[in-house]
Amino acid sequence: MKLNLTKPLVFFDLETTGINIASDRIVEISILKVHPNGKEETYTQRVNPIVEIPKEASDIHGIMNEEVLNEPTFKEIAQKVSDLLNGCDLAGFNSNRFDIPLLAEEMLRVDTDFDMKNRLAIDVQTIFHKKEQRTLSAGYQFYCDKELENAHSAEADTIATYEILKAQLDKYDDLENDTKLLSEFSTQRKRADFAGFLLYDDSGDEIFSFGKYKGKKVTDILDENPGYYAWIQNADFPLYTKKVLTEIKLRGFNNKLF
Repeated sequence: MKLNLTKPLVFFDLETTGINIASDRIVEISILKVHPNGKEETYTQRVNPIVEIPKEASDIHGIMNEEVLNEPTFKEIAQKVSDLLNGCDLAGFNSNRFDIPLLAEEMLRVDTDFDMKNRLAIDVQTIFHKKEQRTLSAGYQFYCDKELENAHSAEADTIATYEILKAQLDKYDDLENDTKLLSEFSTQRKRADFAGFLLYDDSGDEIFSFGKYKGKKVTDILDENPGYYAWIQNADFPLYTKKVLTEIKLRGFNNKLF
């Protein structure tokens, strides 16, 4: 089934040095940009993470330290990636919990802006888990009746994810071929940040999801305990979480002025 798009949808996958969103780095990125008219653009690039790739990570994706020594750093490709993603919604496999937040960290780390305010995100894994409870390789077999060769290669995983989403639309009559509805269906709980430290309550207000202020409105806590903002900014929280918290703080400040 051809995707019903109103703007480009970028499928992407990352291979990384590990699974810590705040500290691990990209070693390979693959992008498949699907335009509303069906035209497709691809971009795959290995990346020098400037840090050691642990053996455990190399065992999974097969990328060794010596293979990326002469590859560009993420800083060198950040603008190209940003240009490819400009004006696009995003899609991936476990992308809401991992690929999008880690990409955001890499972007912000090299002073390249990244924001999800005007983007939708479709997580094909969430659709899969809600419908069938399986993994990417199993999903590829289940939906597309194909063996996933070169699993954990960013390019192979990206293409498989794209094919799975199209097959899911063919298989499930109740799954709408609409980017906004797919985004809503593939979102477990709406987060204000990627890592889930800041959530939205039923009224659409940001709340903390952790610590002594769990469930409390962010704006209330920033008023009651201004030092809590400084503590988060200086602690080991993801850069995107800090960015969102700063935006909430500035919004509250501007509201007081007017």
